Amino acid sequence: MASEPVKVGAIGAGRMGRGIAVAFALAGQDVVLIDVKPRDANGLAHLAADAMREIAQDLTFLKNVGAMDDAAVAAALRRVSFAGREDAPAAIAGCDVLFEGVPETVDAKRECFAFVGEHARDDAIIASTTSTIDADTLSPLVKGSHRFLNAHWLNPAYLMPLVEVSPSADTAPEIVARLREILTAIGKVPITCRTSPGYIVPRIQALAMNEAARMAEEGVASPEDIDIAIRVGFGLRFSVLGLLEFIDWGGGDILHHASAFLSEKIDAGRFAAPAIIAENMAQGRRGLRDGAGFYNYEGVDVGAYRTGRLTDFVALLRQRQLMPKFADGPEE
Repeated sequence: MASEPVKVGAIGAGRMGRGIAVAFALAGQDVVLIDVKPRDANGLAHLAADAMREIAQDLTFLKNVGAMDDAAVAAALRRVSFAGREDAPAAIAGCDVLFEGVPETVDAKRECFAFVGEHARDDAIIASTTSTIDADTLSPLVKGSHRFLNAHWLNPAYLMPLVEVSPSADTAPEIVARLREILTAIGKVPITCRTSPGYIVPRIQALAMNEAARMAEEGVASPEDIDIAIRVGFGLRFSVLGLLEFIDWGGGDILHHASAFLSEKIDAGRFAAPAIIAENMAQGRRGLRDGAGFYNYEGVDVGAYRTGRLTDFVALLRQRQLMPKFADGPEE
């Protein structure tokens, strides 16, 4: 947990910036939504009103689903302020952590970081929230690159727990540790990944979304049935087991043979298995049944491990009202 409250700035008043503002406000942290784009008075007033209206709507939604009451909504709203470009220098200078969320182009980010660098304190953490541009590409644009890293939030940022933290080659280790500490303190689940275009979730989901679009294009199934398959098949399973864990669960040889068939019948460029799958098989590391795969199961009570994962899965099926029908079982 963070040892003391931090003042947070979300630069860019779009969806990501607003979501980050809500996330910190819900956790009791003061946060300022900062718009650094030059605008006339009417444009700035419209943006500020729209941002605060959307933030209020998100908080009202949480109240309507029983997650908070009217007093908590009002308290969270009081923690969020807005600063346009004229007030941005003072707002930036007052922040301990700054999350950049301007449009996903290097030019837009270069302009933003130049402005931020003029006003941010030397000890302030500066984090981009890009989902695609690697941290090493952005790091040279930031004054004091040792305190810069990427923190990719998933939308909606105030609900999704995961934040992918990716340092650049210049990032000081203590900056990574401090940002993870700050994120953990507001209930997020930070993970660290090497700087790489697309990071983890966007890289995987880009492949999955493109494949779903191809199947619709090819008429393999209707868009509705493809999405049902994802919601009650793919999505359910992988909310309990991670992708690499699932390979170990079933056996890497299954993926090896399935990939070979799909490569032959559809497209080797899309479906060929990476070398690590064949290497694991050659080394007798097919997964659970070998005692090793992507994970090491030495000393693991496999029966208890399986029971734990399946118990989580049953709980999820019950919550989604998707349990199988049992002729002689208790009524759900």
